[in-house]
Amino acid sequence: MQALIFDLDGTLIDTVYAHVFAWQRALAEAGMAIDGWRIHRRIGMSGGLFTRAAARELGRDISGAEAEALQRRHGELFTELLPERRPLPGAVGLLSFLRSVGISHGIATSGRRPEINSSLEALGVPEDAVVIERGDVSRAKPEPDLFLACHQRLGVQASECYVVGDAVWDLLAARRAGMLSIGLLSGGYGEDELSRAGAFRVYRDPAELHQSLDELGLLS
Repeated sequence: MQALIFDLDGTLIDTVYAHVFAWQRALAEAGMAIDGWRIHRRIGMSGGLFTRAAARELGRDISGAEAEALQRRHGELFTELLPERRPLPGAVGLLSFLRSVGISHGIATSGRRPEINSSLEALGVPEDAVVIERGDVSRAKPEPDLFLACHQRLGVQASECYVVGDAVWDLLAARRAGMLSIGLLSGGYGEDELSRAGAFRVYRDPAELHQSLDELGLLS
């Protein structure tokens, strides 16, 4: 049995740039201005890893208290910027189709509850679906823990799983987990970047992935 493991932000939900703006404002308010494009390159990491990466960009340490305050402010600003979540093209239909034909799938995200709840609701994800969030594992992407926990919950061998993600951090984590990966352009990375990071296939968005499931051997 094969399975699909989906990232959430930028893969199923159009939230990447809201995260970029929220981080940029939170950092600027704290006197730590960073260019937006540099922030974008780190979206997909956990908040803790992100603040460590920001410290390198700034050339200064960020204390634990500062990191906690930044993450809290980021969450507040993100909710203000994007009170309603919009699924990416084809995402709702793809998940519904997978449920209807019995193709095993789950979601593994660096986001946390309750922040991700609105996104899951917008996607129509049922309560019994397999969803692994940051609080379920000790390490976030690019470590493989989220994807490993997801495949275990699904009861499918890692070698039989495809990870679907929009960022190089998703694809790196998939390689570390021993899984093939599918790249989507919907998070702002280019096809060449996703391919170099190890993507087996690259599609525009969930709608194009849905149309191409036969290329992955998921449809008989």
